[in-house]
Parts: sequence; structure tokens; C-alpha cells
Amino acid sequence: MVDRILDAGQEMLIAHGYDGASTNRIAAAAGVSPGSLYQYFPNKEAIAGAVIDRYSDQLAARVAARVSERLDQPAPDYVRESIAALLDALDVHPEFLRAVVEHTPRLGSETKLLAFEQRIGELTVAYLTINRSLVRPGVTFDTAAWLLVRMVEHLCVRYILDQPPIDRDTFVDEVTVMALNFLRRWPESASEGEVL
Repeated sequence: MVDRILDAGQEMLIAHGYDGASTNRIAAAAGVSPGSLYQYFPNKEAIAGAVIDRYSDQLAARVAARVSERLDQPAPDYVRESIAALLDALDVHPEFLRAVVEHTPRLGSETKLLAFEQRIGELTVAYLTINRSLVRPGVTFDTAAWLLVRMVEHLCVRYILDQPPIDRDTFVDEVTVMALNFLRRWPESASEGEVL
């Protein structure tokens, strides 16, 4: 029953947005009475929060599995594979991703999306700890992980939603370069390396 309600909630969020996804619409789509729906969820916000939590769990499982297997890879391969894994996971339900991005702020900050970011951040810190020589002096692993995770996440979400005229492989390559350049040690002077 709960899964039916959550499936219907997801459908209604996609079709009508948060404002139009009433409990009556969700109940009708789930094939249950509004009274039955209220036995499981007190309101629309609770349903939307549970739908987003379920989506976040699926997203985290897909990405974490691929990323955690590759902690021993060289940085360019690890970073590229991490970006590709996130992009693949986000692209499973782009229409629902749009609903989540548009409506999550209304639901507060306690969703599992934050837990997902935290988990990926922990994996990034683990990778940076193993490969500490990659990180330029003066930036902590926690700072680098926080910035990298949110930069990559934001760019991947916008890539899926905006569908820019950029080939997927080119996008992944360019974001990989951005991430690696963020981490790399800066030359002491312009004569020691490339001009930034």
C-alpha cells in the first residue's frame, strides 16, 4: 500500500508539481480512498518527503556502489567515473529530478538528499586521504570534498535538466578537468606552469 501511494505521489509530482499534487489526486492515482491514504501519511508534504527519500536512497545506492569500487584508481579515472556514475543515476528519471529540484526547498532540509551528499562527500574525503598528494596545500580534505561534491552535483543536475547542446562525453571530460584543476597544486609562478 505504501509503495502504491509513493508511486502515485511520484506520478502526481511529475504531472502536476508540488502545488497540484493534492492528496485527493494521489489517492485516486493509487486506487485508494483519501481516508486510507491518511492512515499512512498525514499530508501531502509527508508523501512528497517520502517519495524524495526513496528517490535519494536509489540514487545513493547507484552512485555509491560505482564510486566506492574505484577508490584505488588514478585521479583522472576516479573523478571521471564518479561524474559519469552521478550523471547516469540522475538520468534514470529526469522528469522526477525536475520535480525534486523545483520542490525540495519547500520540504525543508531534512530529506535524504542531504544524506546522499554527505555519503558521497565521505567517499571523496576517503579518496583524497588515500591520494593526499593530489590536494594542494592549504585546502583541507573536508573543504575540497564539500566543494567538489556540490560543484559536480549542480553541473550534472543542470546538464540533465537543461539538455545543453554538449555531447555527454565532452561534458564529463570538461567537468573532470574542472575538478582535477581545483585539486591540483598551483605553480609558484607563471613560469613554472601553465597560466591559470
